[in-house]
Amino acid sequence: MDCVNSGDVDEAISGTSAAEIADSVRSLVDNGRLSAGEPLPPVRALADRLGVNRNTVVAAYRLLGQAGTVVTLGRGGTRVAAPVPLAAEGYAQDSVLRDVGDGNPDPSLIPDLSAALTSLAGRPVLYGEPVIDPELEQWARGWVSPDVPDPDAVRLTITGGAVDAMERLLAQALVRDDAVALEDPCFLSAMRTVRLGGYRPVPIPVDEEGMTVAGLRTALAQGVRAVICTPRAQNPTGVSLTQRRAAELRAVLADHPYVLVIADDHYSLLTRRPYHSIIGPGHRRFALIRSVSKFLGPDMCLAVTATDPETADRLAMHFSPGSSWVSHLLQRLTVALVTDPEVMAAVDRAGEHYLARNTAFAERLTAHGVPCTAGDGLSLWVDVDAPSRAVAEQLMRRGWLARPGDEFILADTGAARRLRLTVHTLSDADADRLAADVAAAVRATASR
Repeated sequence: MDCVNSGDVDEAISGTSAAEIADSVRSLVDNGRLSAGEPLPPVRALADRLGVNRNTVVAAYRLLGQAGTVVTLGRGGTRVAAPVPLAAEGYAQDSVLRDVGDGNPDPSLIPDLSAALTSLAGRPVLYGEPVIDPELEQWARGWVSPDVPDPDAVRLTITGGAVDAMERLLAQALVRDDAVALEDPCFLSAMRTVRLGGYRPVPIPVDEEGMTVAGLRTALAQGVRAVICTPRAQNPTGVSLTQRRAAELRAVLADHPYVLVIADDHYSLLTRRPYHSIIGPGHRRFALIRSVSKFLGPDMCLAVTATDPETADRLAMHFSPGSSWVSHLLQRLTVALVTDPEVMAAVDRAGEHYLARNTAFAERLTAHGVPCTAGDGLSLWVDVDAPSRAVAEQLMRRGWLARPGDEFILADTGAARRLRLTVHTLSDADADRLAADVAAAVRATASR
């Protein structure tokens, strides 16, 4: 590709509106004529050459900044942004350290699929047939009906997991640069979905009762078109919405019935907490997502999404039998598992196991001088009262790989003093050692 040297950048940018100028810069970046770190022209100089108002160029640069195409460096001017790697859930690759930040379920507690697989024989499903298995739909309706407004009007869509559902929901409702409200600290997959989709994340702080009312009001005032909320076992904090907080959030959203509200109830059958919805009876655009992957295993990429009829119709345009539907074999396997009393009893025991192991480890940490309370979910959110990356580095020297809290941050700097730890697979001896090592790492960091 031909590069544009610094003297020619000004001449390469064109347009008379903010959108046209921003598109021109994007094109130069996309075709390789502008690369990461290269400066854009000063606002006044570009405005004079293009014959536009200075505020038009300011608006164009703002659009580019929101899209992550450029960064503003104060006196360093505006430069093309370098790609920023986004943290992802799961095991760290190529690490010899004991991974206690992966956020995975315990593989020994995932139901054995072998017996259920033998029952899947049946006639082939052909093009043009319904995309939802009738038995799965019947079971799924019973699963979501108590927790949605007007169950008779709700429509179901089956997607390839919760992240797939989230991507499709945002795609059918938003365009690039639209604002999406996210909890802060935020589930890594939700953060990645929003940023890779080209949407603009707007943070809503999370406290001990869940998404804050003031944060939601501020986000709505900024024009968000979608709100993503985790009603139970919020990742990474483990917080679940209280009944009071859910009612307060419903009251705020009542004045914004056409904002798409997405409730990601990812931990549904494992949680010990009641479900409190932020979706009020009069809300017009909503989705409740429940995935099976936390309790049936990550390889079971299937989620049930309950929505209002209009959202369901728009989602339907993103599915076509034979190409993007969820495999009926996977749907039948899901039905076989969730209707098996022994499997569901095992799922219930798994939920108890995660809570018990997290609680026991929180008590270990507290005994070592690192106060901690177990929330809900697969991991613990630990306040180390020190920069989390520095504590994580100290833990690496002791053989542990933890998740520093700043990976989950949108704006809340408090999360930079937290670690997310996944400890439910540790033996008692290993749990004792990790708790002691966390305390030692905190002390070593504080003494620097």
